[in-house]
Amino acid sequence: MEVLLDFLYLSRQRKQEEMQELQNDLSFLKEDIATVERRRQFLRLKDKPAERACLSADSSLPRLDLYSGCKKPSHGGAISVWRGGQGGAFSPPNEVKSMAGNADRNSAFLMSKKAEGIQKRLPENPYIESHAGSMGVHAVSKKRRVLAQFEDLQEAYLLRRRQVARKQNQRQIQEAVRNTATKGSESYQDGLEDFESVLTAFTRYSRLRVVAELHHGDLFHSSNIVSSIEFDRDDEFFATAGVSRRVKVFNFETVVNELADVHCPLVEIATRSKLSCLSWNKCAKPLIASSDYEGTVTVWDVNTRQAVMEYEEHEKRAWSVDFSRTEPSMLVSGSDDGKVKVWCTRQESSALSLDMRANICCVKYNPGSSNHIAVGSADHCIHYFDLRNASTPLYVFKGHRKAVSYVKFISPTELASASTDSTLRLWDVQRDCSIRTLRGHTNEKNFVGLTVNNEYIACGSESNEVFVYHKAMSRPASWHRFGSHNSEDNGDDSSHFISAVCWKSQSPTMLAANSQGTIKVLALAP
Repeated sequence: MEVLLDFLYLSRQRKQEEMQELQNDLSFLKEDIATVERRRQFLRLKDKPAERACLSADSSLPRLDLYSGCKKPSHGGAISVWRGGQGGAFSPPNEVKSMAGNADRNSAFLMSKKAEGIQKRLPENPYIESHAGSMGVHAVSKKRRVLAQFEDLQEAYLLRRRQVARKQNQRQIQEAVRNTATKGSESYQDGLEDFESVLTAFTRYSRLRVVAELHHGDLFHSSNIVSSIEFDRDDEFFATAGVSRRVKVFNFETVVNELADVHCPLVEIATRSKLSCLSWNKCAKPLIASSDYEGTVTVWDVNTRQAVMEYEEHEKRAWSVDFSRTEPSMLVSGSDDGKVKVWCTRQESSALSLDMRANICCVKYNPGSSNHIAVGSADHCIHYFDLRNASTPLYVFKGHRKAVSYVKFISPTELASASTDSTLRLWDVQRDCSIRTLRGHTNEKNFVGLTVNNEYIACGSESNEVFVYHKAMSRPASWHRFGSHNSEDNGDDSSHFISAVCWKSQSPTMLAANSQGTIKVLALAP
């Protein structure tokens, strides 16, 4: 009986905690619905001085009619954002407090729609279809995208609002609730604005548009896989490398603006072995580093087409190389020999060597520090090192089920990784924790590329498609399929895969290449 009683007490406690969290979430929604409704009313009245005067004269809005010339709704209270007219929600001509008072019904409406399987019935969604004429095509498209990833967006919203609430609770421990009421309102607004920025970024784009296309084919090589594609420091030039044993440098503006069947590279450098990775120097514009299948790491001057430094300490194929952003004389490489080596362009031998005892697939410097690197390996883990004390890693991030093929820093605290388990993962290198797992592409055996910018993550797929994710969402925001340019190859198109991707800095434009040697300039579009 004691064991049974303990079980029942614990069950009740956990259910009460769940109920409290749900009540808090509903409170957030109630506050934010009222806030957004007030903002919308203000924006509608901004260009109507007379009505705005009425609003300021009587803040309670006793009988303000915003529906002149329109049929008024037959029911009272606030209507959810998902049920509104042009650009958002309609608000009935009742008091603002009635909007907040009906927030719970709005939440119930959303939850019921979700329960009915709204995501599987988007084309037939009654709300969207019934308001399509008043919202416009662009608004309808945005709302469809929101509904398609409603669960992820709701998670992102609640995560931000709960973080704000936790900070507020910490302040309330030290201050009286009455004295912190005003601060609480400001925090609520901050959390809402944070989510609003995520929602705006997520709905801004819906597809990838082809801007330009060029073919990297080489008559003397049957395989034209582009292993690496990278922009230079100023995004003026980009370089490609792969199994053709050549580093090719192109002018980006020329490729985009000049229509041509064949774009000739500005610079072409022949190498002894197949190339696996490129990295431009972040300070000295002409310098670019390469790693190859023989284990050699080479620093090239693209102006002279000559090797500046050549490092041959790796015993097996080197998969990855990266220049430090904050200390441009330093670079790091990783190899199948299980070694991570740190190099300095002012000396001929490695400055530091780490034995990882597993094949190294990728290495990357933290953009904010030349002392910190991330290493992805065949042991399914990401090892994060402080090179000032490299005997043991600061953190080991675990979660991938297969080899980690790429690591890229979104910011000095956010790290993205790709694996042949067909997932991307986001990590917080400051708090040593996993943030999110992204799924949607296919990657089981090949290097398909990974690239990041402030908000978006792009990767390739073995389905010959490029996928773009917003970093706050676990599913793709858009994708683009490469098609064979040779009609005779259409039947075998499934055997090709995306092999390299690269964002243009602070831009919705990216480069993508596939195993046929086709390179496309793609841009995110509404």
